[in-house]
Amino acid sequence: MQDSFDMTTIVFALLAVFLVWKLRSMLGTRSGNEKPPRNPFLERVRGKPGQAGDGKVVTLPGAPEPAKAERVDPAQRWQGFAEPGSKVWSALDRIAGADPAFSAPDFIAGAKTAYELIITAFAAGNRDLLQSLLAKDVFDSFAAAIADREKRGDKVDTTFVSIDEATIADADLRGKTAEITLSFAAQLITSTHDREGVLIEGSPDKVVEIKDVWTFVRDVGSRDPNWRLVATGTAT
Repeated sequence: MQDSFDMTTIVFALLAVFLVWKLRSMLGTRSGNEKPPRNPFLERVRGKPGQAGDGKVVTLPGAPEPAKAERVDPAQRWQGFAEPGSKVWSALDRIAGADPAFSAPDFIAGAKTAYELIITAFAAGNRDLLQSLLAKDVFDSFAAAIADREKRGDKVDTTFVSIDEATIADADLRGKTAEITLSFAAQLITSTHDREGVLIEGSPDKVVEIKDVWTFVRDVGSRDPNWRLVATGTAT
């Protein structure tokens, strides 16, 4: 019995050593000098339906490492995103100077994801998800509209078809606050039915184009990589 017990103990000890070695080889070890985690917008918001991730606000993914950002030719840095010498170009320079991890392509990619999530969450009345993505005053406005809709018994069905355009319309750095405004052009199918199921707005079969102007902000002095949606409007 004693020999059997000792052999079992040895087997489990060897198994534990193997698991520790495997985890270290997969995850690495911490030296105390690790870089901050990359902006995890996609991972945080693409959870189970109806969940709002970890309660954070809009984050934009895939920030390049500062060393890579420094090697970019300043004369070409914002090509395709702003006109050279323009206010937007200058603002993006200042934002990147305050936050070397800032990347215009990744910012736009994350904002497009947020745009789709917010529109579909508003249609579904998903307050938890909206609260994690919006600044307080914007959330309060969205929540009030949802409450009015629920009081009437209306139901909105929205299917996102595509985002055809997402361009930087304006940018600024005020103190430590970076502010970027994007113009969106998207296509979706949306319809609203009353409590009796009668169609009162839109169409369940027709694709419509919408154009919006949304503004995101972030404290570049914070280690938190999240951006907040602080204003929404319709493009003229």
